[in-house]
Amino acid sequence: MKTGPAGHSSGRVLVVEDERDVAELLRYNLGKEGYDVVVAATGTEAVRQAHEARPDLVLLDIMVPQLNGWEICRRLKQDAETRAIPVIMVTGRVEEGDKVLGFEVGADDYVTKPFSPRELIARIRAVTRRGRVDPVGRKIQVKVGDLEIDRERFEVRMKGRIVSLTPREFDVLALLAASPGRVFGRDELLDAVWGRDGFVEPRTVDVHVARLRRKFAAARVPAPGVETVRGVGYRFHDTAS
Repeated sequence: MKTGPAGHSSGRVLVVEDERDVAELLRYNLGKEGYDVVVAATGTEAVRQAHEARPDLVLLDIMVPQLNGWEICRRLKQDAETRAIPVIMVTGRVEEGDKVLGFEVGADDYVTKPFSPRELIARIRAVTRRGRVDPVGRKIQVKVGDLEIDRERFEVRMKGRIVSLTPREFDVLALLAASPGRVFGRDELLDAVWGRDGFVEPRTVDVHVARLRRKFAAARVPAPGVETVRGVGYRFHDTAS
């Protein structure tokens, strides 16, 4: 493993890109920052390398042969062995609908071409520092701006002050905060937080989000960055990024 400018290992990145010039540009700039780079030019190769190379992060173009980027991301996020690997889509598709779809299938960030290598490196660092991961893929610790979430201690802190939440409120906030920018539909949140726990209506999510917002207000700390996406669900906005 290579080391970065400060002498520490930066990690391994899987670059999924079929344009050789773009792939080499990414390899060069990531290499300068100490990243070990693995390149896959097709969708099927990308899925295979995600299992074999065990990257710390995936940079994923959408328009690649065999499997497109959305399908690759969907497969990685549905597989217990790879779902915890952060995915940043790097693509020339700039329509809002493309971005929303990217987040819906599990992307952690979305960068459009042409991109600044310095900005991309900053995005990579932001995504990879958001939390370390336990063996089943849940992030144990999440820190976004002044918000800190610790699953082991079951603690939520804003600006160092503890905010008491119920287990469901805690899980909703932790799930959203672990993937800033990603849009979660109400049904997706129900499945992830409530599972098969009886009959639960989508409005239940709205109630819990409203309650956790009130609890931050009651604790006299800034509200968490949970935004309502009208007609869809919720996302966490990282105001510090």
